[in-house]
Amino acid sequence: MNIAVLVSGNGSNLQAIIDAVSQGKIHAKIALVISDNDSAYALTRAKKANIETFVLSPNGFKSREDYDKEIIKELKKTNIDLVVLAGFMRLLSSNFVKTYENKIMNIHPALLPSFKGTHGIKDAIEHGAKVTGVTVHFVDDKLDNGPVIIQDVVKVDEKDTIDSLEEKIHKLEHKMYPEAIRLFIEGKLKIEGRKIKILK
Repeated sequence: MNIAVLVSGNGSNLQAIIDAVSQGKIHAKIALVISDNDSAYALTRAKKANIETFVLSPNGFKSREDYDKEIIKELKKTNIDLVVLAGFMRLLSSNFVKTYENKIMNIHPALLPSFKGTHGIKDAIEHGAKVTGVTVHFVDDKLDNGPVIIQDVVKVDEKDTIDSLEEKIHKLEHKMYPEAIRLFIEGKLKIEGRKIKILK
């Protein structure tokens, strides 16, 4: 199976996925890394691993739909089976989501449906949450809303800062994302409406 990873920044989750593939934990190929930002360090990570990269700036596109059409073209060219969002800072159009329905994964630094949006870690600290965590979910046409694949919990200590909590969450993300991808690749995710059953 072919995986595409969409990135905008540092790409630490991309690195975790590259490592899991090279260690034989995921029996699939990262066929393509796509970025909307030509200075994303994630592109350097991809090149070091000899993964094909494609950069497409959103500048010059009239709409999100037009931009996504170009991305979809690249995905189809490479026969992509699974699209993984790893710090990709753009919302996907409903056409993109429909084209790859139940084949787009995202990771979120909170226990959805709590603390949606781009500040999940900061919001958990400011809200005084005692626990937060990580969610890997399929993407639908609403923000941080699709069916949950796996979740795990991180305890918020009283002395935690945004930075210290972020470190704990990233550590967990780097374990969970490869695991969720493995379950997909091995055909172990059975989707029943909003619920996902993990098959043995």
